Amino acid sequence: MAKRVTQGKAYSTLSRTRSSLAQPRLIAPAPATLSERVYSAFKRDIVHGFFQPGEALSEKELAHRYRASRTPVREAAVRLQNDRLLRIVPNRGYFVAQITLSILNDIYEFRVAVECAAAELAAAKGAATTEALKELTDLAKTRCNPDNRGSCARFIEADTAFHVGIARLARNQMLVRAVSEARSQMERIMLAAVDINYFGELPGREHLAILAAIRERDTERARQLMHDHIMQSKDKVLGVASILPVRPSTR
Repeated sequence: MAKRVTQGKAYSTLSRTRSSLAQPRLIAPAPATLSERVYSAFKRDIVHGFFQPGEALSEKELAHRYRASRTPVREAAVRLQNDRLLRIVPNRGYFVAQITLSILNDIYEFRVAVECAAAELAAAKGAATTEALKELTDLAKTRCNPDNRGSCARFIEADTAFHVGIARLARNQMLVRAVSEARSQMERIMLAAVDINYFGELPGREHLAILAAIRERDTERARQLMHDHIMQSKDKVLGVASILPVRPSTR
């Protein structure tokens, strides 16, 4: 119970941060239908660690939590299974997806493909305004105190805002969507690392170097710096993956 309360407080911190920092750029308009609202809330709870990897979830309890009937919960569960955040086991229920090495490798291969392209396009198009570059620079300078989960949560939100912001500079909505979806998995991984009192070296210097290349319209350097940044992140994450929270698989 105490752990769930702590996670609830952390979730509140993340929600406030998302509203003050990331919402203008990253969050789509509020879901219009009950099904969309349940999906969004259920997804947030998984990403931000309210539900833990491997945890079994009752459809009845989920319906109560999201103040909905079972039908929108089932619809959300199918979408979250497609997002690789949930497993549906026939006649058994729902289980939060584990963070596996296979998933981690898929995420990083995907990130290299889309984010390097985004950085290159951002530099090639040269559409970044002074205001946008300043905002991204401020995000790149965000710091966290490993002993303060709230400050780490704010850093993670800033990291998401930075990477999606680079995609926005590319002026390609498909890239923006792709990067945003990948960040759901990244936030989940980074928050899990905070929960086990591990938080790697902050990438502020790498972010600033990427921005400099974009500002100077150096496409090759922007792409290479983003590639190096993502691969360094991969090395750090794989180093801690073996001690991320995992529960026995239920079949």
